[in-house]
Amino acid sequence: MARLQRKKLDKPDEVRPYAARGRTDIFQLDDTVVGRMVNEPGWRWSVDVRPTVGTTRCLYHHVGYVLSGSLHVELEDGSELEIGPDSVFEIPPGHDAWTVGDEPWVALDFAGARAYARPVIGSGERILVTLLFTDIVESTTMLERIGDAAWRELLSAHYGQMQTELDRYRGREIQSTGDGLLAVFDGSARAVSCAEAMVRASHELGLSIRAGLHTGEVEVVPGDIRGVAVHTAARIMALAGRDEVFVSGTTYELLAGSGLSFESRGRRELKGLAGDREVYALVRPEAS
Repeated sequence: MARLQRKKLDKPDEVRPYAARGRTDIFQLDDTVVGRMVNEPGWRWSVDVRPTVGTTRCLYHHVGYVLSGSLHVELEDGSELEIGPDSVFEIPPGHDAWTVGDEPWVALDFAGARAYARPVIGSGERILVTLLFTDIVESTTMLERIGDAAWRELLSAHYGQMQTELDRYRGREIQSTGDGLLAVFDGSARAVSCAEAMVRASHELGLSIRAGLHTGEVEVVPGDIRGVAVHTAARIMALAGRDEVFVSGTTYELLAGSGLSFESRGRRELKGLAGDREVYALVRPEAS
């Protein structure tokens, strides 16, 4: 529930420095997170932030307001834009950027700050997470129907929607899988709620997705995660149909008392994994 509150800019809840040329100050307003980016002269995402996060480009969707300085942004398709002071801006995922001139670029980010520039956990460390895989249903059929250019635009819009939902539910994208993504959460209920929100958001673009979730330990390496739990989540997703959210028995047990409703889809064999396992489907409110 929203409440009246404020945060002073000189007292951030967290400071995330990147290399020697900048930082992001994090301000938490319950479910809303605001970031203040301070990118010093000479700062460049691919030089100063990439080593921390381990991805080839910035995968976050930024929406905000520039307080001072200028930033040059370059997208994967080659399009470019310089964003200066007294401007509101939107920067899609999949970009590089750098500070222009001798003045720091200082901006407030209202969309992508929750996990932006968060350090990669050390290689080899094992952590417990809930994994979410998504995939667009019948993507090849739609590609053939609308053509390459329109599909690229649609996929970009869809990817932006998914990033928005990840930010809302505190998820962290690990990788794009072409027509979907792999993300991790530190809470199973938020992960399932995020998957449900992604299904709804996809309908706004005329798309349908499937989602699969599993909770287990993974090994974290720069830019990726490994382990049987990853394969289990992928196999769970593969069982789901159009607009369905499937969870493993492990995740289902953790959701007791969450208020989310599920129905059993029986015991299923998961390709490449020993034994069969109980699988559950989320009962979405509109479906019930």
